[in-house]
Amino acid sequence: MRMILEGYYRLLKILITVLMAGLIVPVSMQILSRYTGVIPRYIWTEEIARFCFVWIIMIGAMIAVRDGTHFDVDVLPHSANPRIEFASRLFVNLAILAMALSFLWWGQDFFVLGSRQQSEIFGLPMWMIYVAWPLAGATWALFIIERIYDDIRGSGPTEGDMHGAG
Repeated sequence: MRMILEGYYRLLKILITVLMAGLIVPVSMQILSRYTGVIPRYIWTEEIARFCFVWIIMIGAMIAVRDGTHFDVDVLPHSANPRIEFASRLFVNLAILAMALSFLWWGQDFFVLGSRQQSEIFGLPMWMIYVAWPLAGATWALFIIERIYDDIRGSGPTEGDMHGAG
């Protein structure tokens, strides 16, 4: 299972790189057409940029959960006692898991809503954006369960802050 998650993680890193390149092209075209007049105005660039931007945010959040670099707020005090630190990490990870499951649950409704809509310019199905929410929830859940498993086994946080969950 670890190898599958690692392969998925690497795929996400490749996708975010491709999407960043995909975002740079239409945004650059918008800037050039708006301020220089070198190229004509293309209305489709805004829509493509929006699609890329949404996916970059969601995939970036997926990667951050796996890396343990997603932010968390230090509500609980740090302790020198390893059991208390474990309980603190577990609390943070379970809170992230609850959020992930809510994205997965209610993201399905969001996806269904998008399956009945099309984008204005290209006529692309809006589910292509809305599927990012349940997919992110499922991915966060997998990655946070992996992190909880590692904590229980004693591997502890791999990266990120003291809580290891971010």
